[in-house]
Amino acid sequence: MQIDIRTDSIKPVRQTFAHIARRLGADKPATRYQEAMFDLQPETSFHYRPLWQPQYELYDRRRTAVVMADWYALKDPRQFYYGTWVNTRARQQESMERNLEFIEQRALLASLPDDVRELLASTVVVLRHAEWAANMNNASITAYGYGSAITEASMFHTMDRLALAQYLTRIGLLIGGKPAVDAAKAAWLQDPAWQPTRHAVEDLLVRQDWFELFVAQNLVFDALVYPLFYQKLDTQLATRHGPSYALATDFMQAWYAETTRWVDAVVKTAAQESSANAAVLSRFAFEWLDRFAGALAPIAGRLFGEDGGDVLAAVSAPLEKRLATLGLTREGAAS
Repeated sequence: MQIDIRTDSIKPVRQTFAHIARRLGADKPATRYQEAMFDLQPETSFHYRPLWQPQYELYDRRRTAVVMADWYALKDPRQFYYGTWVNTRARQQESMERNLEFIEQRALLASLPDDVRELLASTVVVLRHAEWAANMNNASITAYGYGSAITEASMFHTMDRLALAQYLTRIGLLIGGKPAVDAAKAAWLQDPAWQPTRHAVEDLLVRQDWFELFVAQNLVFDALVYPLFYQKLDTQLATRHGPSYALATDFMQAWYAETTRWVDAVVKTAAQESSANAAVLSRFAFEWLDRFAGALAPIAGRLFGEDGGDVLAAVSAPLEKRLATLGLTREGAAS
């Protein structure tokens, strides 16, 4: 008996959903990211206004001074939707868990000199509170932002910040158990060196413009903190005490490099939309740059001694250049 195998090609009636086809064209297949991002937010039939802010609709463009013709222009270059985000973070978590297990088994952080462990407990571990504030700020962006292109990515970012706070707590436990974590909390609440930063962070928590939160938190504050604590400090500690700190903070460094692409893409696209947007974003960026740079000066001094000012300046200068590449300038902020 002879069997002939024949293949037939079946042409789909349509390539994607109607609302995606209206954007891309009826004959163009959409990526998973596009189908999971475009036009998911309702734009009509909001039913009731928020009782706590009756001047706004539930989803309202007026919640920020930034104006966009199409809010879905603020796309994520990583093309994260829930599946790709979960898979990426799962792989990173496995790597981070191996690092922390390696550190714990060999007591790499617990065996550091007392003065180094005290320094880390009074500086790096304290950032768990700043990360919790970042979690709340990004939750606010998710709640009040306009368009699922930005709110979808900011929700992933919200959960990332919770994970970072948890990792910093675990680092504190590896350094000195619960007393080290308690000492970090006390430093955040009472240490004079931390109070300018805490003051700035808490002021940011009550800002109403969600795009200001995005710029101040995800662009400016992170661009000062992450290079300062996870690059400059890593270099200093590695020279004297080996790679244990680098292992403990490997996720932080990789995460920051990855999320920078998304943050820059959003800000640059919004700034290019109009000169008015560029002026608003410049004002947000440089007001908070000056505020946070001054606030972090005492902490930089604690981390790097007499070189603290120079190290902080070495972190601030690349940020100013980065802002310029995004279309944000001090001259624009003043206009």
